[in-house]
Amino acid sequence: MKLFETIRNIWKIEELKTRIITTLGLLLIYRLGSFVVLPGIDPNQLANLENQTRQGVLGLLDMFSGGAFSNASILALGIMPYISASIVVQLLGIAIPYFQRLQREGESGRRKINQITRYLTVGILLFQAPSYIANLYAQLPASAFVATGLGFTVTSTIILTAGTMFVMWLGERITDKGIGNGISLIIMIGIIARLPFSLFAELVSRLEEGGGLVMLLIEFVILFFVFAGTILLVQGTRRVPVQYAKRIVGNKQYGGVRQYIPLKVNAAGVMPIIFAQAIMFIPVTFAGFVDSETATGFAAIFANFTGFWYNLTFALLIILFTYFYTAITINPTQMADDMKRNGGFIPGIKPGKKTAEFLDSVMSKITLPGSVFLALVAILPAFAMLAGVDNSFAQFYGGTSLLILVGVVLDTLQQIESHLLMRHYDGLLKSGRIKGRTGGGAAAY
Repeated sequence: MKLFETIRNIWKIEELKTRIITTLGLLLIYRLGSFVVLPGIDPNQLANLENQTRQGVLGLLDMFSGGAFSNASILALGIMPYISASIVVQLLGIAIPYFQRLQREGESGRRKINQITRYLTVGILLFQAPSYIANLYAQLPASAFVATGLGFTVTSTIILTAGTMFVMWLGERITDKGIGNGISLIIMIGIIARLPFSLFAELVSRLEEGGGLVMLLIEFVILFFVFAGTILLVQGTRRVPVQYAKRIVGNKQYGGVRQYIPLKVNAAGVMPIIFAQAIMFIPVTFAGFVDSETATGFAAIFANFTGFWYNLTFALLIILFTYFYTAITINPTQMADDMKRNGGFIPGIKPGKKTAEFLDSVMSKITLPGSVFLALVAILPAFAMLAGVDNSFAQFYGGTSLLILVGVVLDTLQQIESHLLMRHYDGLLKSGRIKGRTGGGAAAY
């Protein structure tokens, strides 16, 4: 079978085998860490905390941390503080000349930006950790705490801060020594860890109803179409033809070969979803991680996962971040200059500035429907909950969960396939190369 042959080929490539084993080992360490409870808390008395995270925004936050939030784990705050810090630093790169200069300095600038991001992450953690501890005091009975007071708060804040920094380190090691993007894989593995429990909860709830199996079948059919649509969103491209000259004499070009630039409908991948979700967690954090039932005022609006204002704000942020992330990922001016240097041009478009304007126009046109569909898929879980689907299982009806799963899996498989093709082995698919969020090479004709 094709699958077993591919697995054998992967195992023959020593570097790829080592990278996959390293990735799995580091992800296992992360999963084990999510069950290590904070010192001073009785792990047998976490029922109230688990009930708090069964629905609403806190349920989503618990899913991002792979259940560490509801376990009162040393990794409870997960990777989201780092994501929030990354958003701030990237926004500063638009407005502040110092950060713009760092972005142009290549590898040294990137290291400096990463260092600033880490410092900002620690600052965010020093605020979020005491809020999380205050939430523990509010949710857990007094008997759950072996120790209380200022000493417990300070030591727990240090441990939670160190826990998130450790998760960051794991993600960086996976990216450098493993396969795939480490941060994305850590988020994905947390989501996958919640899937069996969510599926079981939905199955039980449907079996308790009359005609429950029929409804469950309908749900899976809908889920299949949403999944297929998400794959199309991640892989969809518009190909722009480019004519390259074989020989140039004076101002005339002789012969040539036509290639295509694959401009992705969703060039930003799942990053707009992750960025927007990190922003949506901020009001709940400021309110001390309250749930939708106990929240009041501004926090109540953004703690209600199925509320109109929550989903409208979430959708608008996704559209905004899609354009923002596409702008920093795709540079039409650089693409136009590269084509001009290599004797290439888009038929009917003058090289140089006109080509850059044309590429920018095409990206703007295809990004709009892509961003709107991305936002629609992201808010589908709210509609699923309103239709009676179990809260935890509804997260897999699109939303952050499904988009991250599809995007990260395709990206990781694309990297594995690249290793196979470099060693002259067959790819993972007979029908063609896997296209992840980063896209494939130009198709030559």
